[in-house]
Amino acid sequence: MEVHRHLGPGLMESVYDVCLTRELQHTGLFFERQKQLPVNYKGCLLEKDFFIDILVEAEIVVELKAIEAILPVHEAQLLTYLKLSEKKLGLLLNFNVPVMKQGVCRKINGNL
Repeated sequence: MEVHRHLGPGLMESVYDVCLTRELQHTGLFFERQKQLPVNYKGCLLEKDFFIDILVEAEIVVELKAIEAILPVHEAQLLTYLKLSEKKLGLLLNFNVPVMKQGVCRKINGNL
């Protein structure tokens, strides 16, 4: 919320990514940017990886967006990342909104 309060909407996702990680550094939370997420298909490790935007405390998957609206495909992406990473909680943050609370979508992996 602090990043959005300071910058507002309308910037590229990469700007919000850098600013959010700076905020996380100040909190002392452990996080990883662009965390590699290998894909295992029927016991075979694929040569294609996905990347989680930010993984906080090795538990919370955070996907960043700067788009007009969160669509079902974006929510599905987050749920898939949760399943592949075997994590329980995910946050989809869309910074292209007038008020940040309108851009927060929380998802739970029901498979755990």
